[in-house]
Amino acid sequence: MEVILKQDVSNLGYKNDVIKVKNGYCRNYLIPKGLAIIATETNKKVVAETQKQRAFKEEKIKKEAQKLADSLQNITLKIGAKAGTSGKIFGSVNALQIAEAIKSQYNFDIDRKKIIVDGESIKELGTYSAKVNLHKEIKLEVKFEVVAE
Repeated sequence: MEVILKQDVSNLGYKNDVIKVKNGYCRNYLIPKGLAIIATETNKKVVAETQKQRAFKEEKIKKEAQKLADSLQNITLKIGAKAGTSGKIFGSVNALQIAEAIKSQYNFDIDRKKIIVDGESIKELGTYSAKVNLHKEIKLEVKFEVVAE
């Protein structure tokens, strides 16, 4: 029996995939749990249209992310932190401070969850880099310098 998955099912497929499964598995598990619908011609057309619209939206989001990546390509952020005389800072620099620095210095709003700091934590003055995931296909490396305030 052909079904269209309504959400990702492990070891079976992803959302909106049209797959063949055994009749009992479809009737007793997939459909009652709301994981799939029967793949009639009408349902296939609806899924095709949904995928077409989603592809258009994804392309628009990807273009915006690429434009942002091009803008942030060769920047160096300056992040101020209170530091002792030996160069160690009080506390540490994390993704939140990097996101705030990008917002204040370049006026780009990036979610802190999309920023991954190399290493565990930054506790000394110096130059470091962080990875920014703007889109699942667009990743960017941003350099930042931790300076004493």
